[in-house]
Amino acid sequence: QVQLVESGGGLVQPGGSLRLSCAASRSIFSIYSMGWYRQAPGKQRELVATITVGGSTNYADSVKGRFTISRDSAKNTVYLQMNSLKPGDTAIYYCNAQYDGRSSWGQGTQVTVSS
Repeated sequence: QVQLVESGGGLVQPGGSLRLSCAASRSIFSIYSMGWYRQAPGKQRELVATITVGGSTNYADSVKGRFTISRDSAKNTVYLQMNSLKPGDTAIYYCNAQYDGRSSWGQGTQVTVSS
């Protein structure tokens, strides 16, 4: 099973930036799709962004133009660059991997946007 370790969350003011990292336990080119999801208090987990092995990306409408998903194959790591953060972006962010008909989740990292 693929293990995922997230990092990079924290407290940031509105308008600020953060970069989340997700390190996978095996080559990301052996993983069909990796992505970021988030869950705010009292809400369902929702998709933020995904990237496939072929490099295709997909974003939630609410983050288009502000967030960017990317990868570093040498480090088996996927990133989420988050700019122009809003209080509504506050949530626990989870990394996900889809591979071999299976799904793995990271432990989550808290992002809080507040003045």
